[in-house]
Amino acid sequence: MSPQKPAREGSRKRSSVKAVRAFVLETIRERGLQAGDRLNTEAELTERSGASRSTVRDALKSLEHEGVIGSVHGHGWFVSAIGSLHVERPVTRYESITEMLDARGFEVTSAVLGVEESQAAEHEAHALGIPPGTPVIRLTRIRYGDGEPMVLSLNVILRDALPGPLNHRDWSGSLTVALEAHGHFINSSAATITAADLPADIEQRYNLESLGPWLLVQETCLSRAGTRTIYAEEYCRGSEIGFSVLRRR
Repeated sequence: MSPQKPAREGSRKRSSVKAVRAFVLETIRERGLQAGDRLNTEAELTERSGASRSTVRDALKSLEHEGVIGSVHGHGWFVSAIGSLHVERPVTRYESITEMLDARGFEVTSAVLGVEESQAAEHEAHALGIPPGTPVIRLTRIRYGDGEPMVLSLNVILRDALPGPLNHRDWSGSLTVALEAHGHFINSSAATITAADLPADIEQRYNLESLGPWLLVQETCLSRAGTRTIYAEEYCRGSEIGFSVLRRR
């Protein structure tokens, strides 16, 4: 360990539960902890993160609720099977594409290929639980990781969820964050994952040939209020992005 690292860690100031959660996950990755390995004590995490003891405890409880870590009375916190899945994307945890790529250490950028007001097609309406023809926003983007195409996203969003003129909004950022600004907190989804080819017209138009195989994730995202808010078809590069499943008897 280099002599600069303790100073760098000690200088980190983490005031929110979300920030401490990220710090704990980063610690698990940096230390290469596997299922059953013991995590730092609450006191050590408090000192290293710069957060309060109560914030650290709330962050640990949040991760325990998700099944990432577990506690044994009198012995501390331990990494679970799902917590040891560092590289792949856990199917059991909802996260945006930005969060997924960022967690893997990529520098994330986006290219907006198109955004328009439209009407929900029959299969989109079925996924969102709305009548066909209901106004929606249709957003097409490519997400890059370190400059390499990683995910092609075809998003259909309830028009009422993001009011205002389309050209007044930056569509390159996180869609989840944009929805939160209007009171729609996406916290769960139902998804189907299959192997698929990119649509031929998109593959040719944006020079995405020879980048397969692709995994197609068809996902309906629900808000905290239970509203189906986004229907997404995300083509993920199978050579770069996998999905991990925790199995229990």
